[in-house]
Amino acid sequence: MTDIILLSDPRVAATRVTENGEPLLDAREFAGLRVDTRKTDHDGAYAHLRSDVLRRLLLAQEALPPGIHLLMVEGFRPPALQRRYFDAYAATLRTAHPDAGPDRIRELASAYISPPEVAPHVSGGAVDLTLCTGDGTELPLGTEVNATPEESGGGCRTAAPNVGADARANRAAMGRAMTAAGFVNYPTEWWHWSYGDRYWALLTEAPAAKYGPASLNTTTV
Repeated sequence: MTDIILLSDPRVAATRVTENGEPLLDAREFAGLRVDTRKTDHDGAYAHLRSDVLRRLLLAQEALPPGIHLLMVEGFRPPALQRRYFDAYAATLRTAHPDAGPDRIRELASAYISPPEVAPHVSGGAVDLTLCTGDGTELPLGTEVNATPEESGGGCRTAAPNVGADARANRAAMGRAMTAAGFVNYPTEWWHWSYGDRYWALLTEAPAAKYGPASLNTTTV
């Protein structure tokens, strides 16, 4: 994984945060954005993003070819939920790799689930996306959203060579639109894009991240 900066990299945790206080807004209230229901939760947290992230998502939508739409799967993730996801996946990895130490398990886990203390979704700056047609039919992207490295044979990586030509073309179209709108991709997950979080700040060499951990009730915690 030497070609990819993982979220477990110490440089991510060391990135400074200057919280700008942007509110979390509900993407379901914005015309032009399509929000999937597969990650629905009691509070509707999954459909929320920071205000500027939503604005940029609309810009990305406009940059896609006619007839193709972004389909938002998950945005904000409460810290407690992020911790549950990470701990559960780490537990499966410890079983699969009984000789691996804690640091190695953390590294392996972070290729799929971010360590809670630096998680982009917890900031409200990250969004998981796929593409669909006007009638809601999802386009082929090579794997399911949230496919693990194990079950996808590594096909979840954005630049994975073991996906079909249509999937590669669709990933490229999404990449052009999202990059033009200011987002960065987590290279181990084709569906994961972020703006304003620590990972974005590190990759773009911004002086600081814009968003720290957020809360539906108070925006920042």
